[in-house]
Parts: sequence; structure tokens; C-alpha cells
Amino acid sequence: MILDNNSERPELQYPCEWTYKVIGKDVNKLIAAIETSSLDLAYEVTPSNVSKNENYFSLNFKVTVPSEVARDLIYQKLKDHSDIIMVL
Repeated sequence: MILDNNSERPELQYPCEWTYKVIGKDVNKLIAAIETSSLDLAYEVTPSNVSKNENYFSLNFKVTVPSEVARDLIYQKLKDHSDIIMVL
């Protein structure tokens, strides 16, 4: 969704289910990074994609976040983790 200057951010009702896609080179390290970034919330991890040469992997990390602060904190922890290349 593209927002212009006249558009407002969509309003989310918390708690809500949120899915992050995490991309990296080692599935086990991705899972460990998710575990340390989850804020001790219950979550589910499912496979997403594997690159053609199997150099990169992506996982879907689904969690019910209690607030925008928690959602943003999880994103930042994932983004800052050395084993994660990208978070969507």
C-alpha cells in the first residue's frame, strides 16, 4: 500500500497477529535469532523460500503482538541481529 500526503496510516487494533519475513544464510541461526527476538511471546515459524543456489533462506515468523511498541521492538531486534540479512 502506498500512502500519499493525504492518506493516513491504517489503524491496527492490538493485540493483533503480525508476520515478519526474515532472510538469512543459515536456517538454524535464523530460528535462534527469532527465539531471542520474540520477547517471550508465543510464535510460529514456517518455511518461506530458498534461493536457487540454496545460499539464502527465508522464514515466516508469526506472533500475536500486544502493542505497537512490542511490534516495533521485535522488528528492531530482528533487524539488528547479525545472522539476519533482511526483515520484511
